Order: sequence, then C-alpha cells, then structure tokens
Amino acid sequence: MVKSCEITGWGTSLPARAVRFGNDVRYRIEDHVSHLDMLVDACERALDAAGITADEVDLVLGASAAGIQPIPCTAALVLERLTLTGHAAAFDVNSTCTSFITALDVASRYLDAGDHETILVFAGDVGTRFLNPEQRESFELFSDAGAAFVLRRSAMPGRGVVASAQRTWPAYAHDTEIRGGLSRSPAQRFAQSDAADYLFDMDGRRALLGMMRVLPEFFGDFHRASGISYDDVALWVPHQASAALGPMLDRLSIPAERRVDEVAAFGNMVSASVPFMLARSLDSGRLASDDVVILCGTAAGLTANILALRI
Repeated sequence: MVKSCEITGWGTSLPARAVRFGNDVRYRIEDHVSHLDMLVDACERALDAAGITADEVDLVLGASAAGIQPIPCTAALVLERLTLTGHAAAFDVNSTCTSFITALDVASRYLDAGDHETILVFAGDVGTRFLNPEQRESFELFSDAGAAFVLRRSAMPGRGVVASAQRTWPAYAHDTEIRGGLSRSPAQRFAQSDAADYLFDMDGRRALLGMMRVLPEFFGDFHRASGISYDDVALWVPHQASAALGPMLDRLSIPAERRVDEVAAFGNMVSASVPFMLARSLDSGRLASDDVVILCGTAAGLTANILALRI
C-alpha cells in the first residue's frame, strides 16, 4: 500500500570551493563556514521553494551521517536557526550514508498515518573535515554538501512511497568507521587515544566486495516483494559511493540511461548524495509528475536501503 507523501519543495547547498584530483571534481566547505550553516542554507531554500515558513513545519528530521555535536540532536540545532516560535518536533535518523532514505521512509509513515501534515527532512555532511590525508582513496573521494526536502501528505491517490526495504549485514560493521568522539573514546581520554580513531577509516576493497555480495539478492528480493519491475522505474538515484558505482549498477542490470552516476563530477557526498542527486534530477526535468524513482544505496554497517517513490 502506497504511503501518502509528496515533495513540495527542495533545496541544496554546495560549497563554492572546488578541488580537482585528475579529472574528478570535489567540493570542500570553506574554513569560515560551519556544518550547521550549510544545513540551514539547504533548509531555507527548501522552505522558500515550498512557499512556507519553519513555523508551519510539524516535524524536522535530521539525516546526517555525522552530526554537529553529540547532544542535542542536529535536527534541534537546525530548528533553532530556522525559528524560535514554531511547534515542530525534531530528531535525527542515522543510517550513515543512506540516512536520507531511512528518514524519507519514516516521514512517509508519519504523513500517511495523519500524525503530521508537513515534514522537513535534511541531510548533509562535512566529511572532508574527518578525512585522513594518508588514505588517498578516501581523501580524494569525498565532497561536502547539504540537501533538504519539504514533504506533505498528498491529496493525490497513489503518490508517495510505493515500497521500501532496509537491511544490515553486521559481519561488515567495521569496514567503514570513525571510532573516536563518543562513549568509546570520550573527550577526557583524547590525550591517551589514538588520533587516527578520530578520522575516517575505510577498507575500500572489503567494503566493495561486501556490497557486491549482498546487493544482487537484496535488490532481487525487493523487486519480487514489491511487484515493481525495472520497466516501472523512470530513474534510479543511488548513493554516489565511489567510482565502482557504474560497474555495480551494471551488475544489477540497471539501464545506463535511467540512472544517476555523477561520482566524477561531485564525489561521495555521504548523507547528501541521494537527496542532492534527487534534487538535481527534479531541477533538470529527468523526473516528472507520476514518475517512479528508486532511491538506493549502501552505507556503513553494512546497511543497504532501497525505496520506490512516486513523484
């Protein structure tokens, strides 16, 4: 059963500073700009596009992989910058790189149940501030960006989340991680800790092999259970994980002309990858009203997400 949900506005925030690694372009946040600044910018653009103010929002869902601070949640800090007089609840949803897909699924359930009428979902990370220059593979892969969407309960039958699935394979839990900063290695132990624990650490080869092992069955199960055929899908918007995205999509038999692969032009934007590329697809006209778009990807954990949305 379709969970009623429609997009009424969206916005993105992309740093002005671009750096090149060969033919690849990456975007790095300026030193004087904060993570919070970037997220608020995307949210304000989304609210403006929807023609509403933050005071009209019932719920703010934060979907960043790495938040601004441990307490309070990033959604509360963003809401504070948007309004001091609104009535919204605010909390974070975190499945790392695919957090936006998880948050969209959560939002659609609230909207369909009638618990809320208007929800603001944002995602975005400053992954480059966690990178280890000695790990060239990851240092040259990531970009910073933010994206936000305003969602409302739809009056149009059939519009919303058609189907979704999420699964985690814990055998790969430590392939991609940042170990320091919270209870495992709190601030008072920083001097005695390994400084590398506070930087992004990835075993790229193992993560890729894990993804290749689990995704074909995961995608196959989703399509069989949902009844959605490849011909039903106007566009696939996957997490822009790495240069291996194209071969992985080929392995899944996803048509090249109906998928987004802009890793060379934008890199891995962590939690912003999927919503940023969804926004670009809407802006460019690659998606139109009544189209079915599939948002999908893998994240640390190892977690996989897939969600079919009728625009």
